Amino acid sequence: MIRVVVSKMPLDVAAETAALHGLGGGAVATFTGLVRGDDGVGELLLEHYPGATKAALEKLAAEAVARWELAGAIVIHRVGAMKPGEPIVFVAACAAHRAPALEACGFLIDRLKTDAPFWKRETRGEEATWLGERAGDHEAAERWR
Repeated sequence: MIRVVVSKMPLDVAAETAALHGLGGGAVATFTGLVRGDDGVGELLLEHYPGATKAALEKLAAEAVARWELAGAIVIHRVGAMKPGEPIVFVAACAAHRAPALEACGFLIDRLKTDAPFWKRETRGEEATWLGERAGDHEAAERWR
C-alpha cells in the first residue's frame, strides 16, 4: 500500500497511522514535521508544481517500499499558508520489523527535502522571504544514494 497526498488540508496523523496498523506488519515508524515559529515566523507559505511534486513523492514512496520490503508507506505534504505549530509533512512506513520501518521513514523525509519541488516563503511581521535550499538537506539525502 502506497499513499501519497499533496494538499492544503490539515493532516490527521492518527487516521493515517491507523491505516498502516491494519496492514499486519510488526512495526510502524512515523515522522511529523511542524512549521517552526522560531525567529518570529508568523506564516510559512509552501508552493509546488502539482504534477511534478506528486510524481516525485510517489517515486520516493515506491523506492522505499521496494528497498525495505514495506507493507506500506505514506507521504503527505501540505501546501499553502500555514502557521507555526501546524503539521506540514507526515511520512510513515510499515514493515515486518522496526529497523526497516525506521530506515524507510528516515529515507523518505531526507530525500523528499531535496527530490520534490517545493518553494517556501517565510513571513516575519511585514517582511516575506523566499528560502533557498539548505546544505544539510543535501548531506542527509546523500546517505541514501
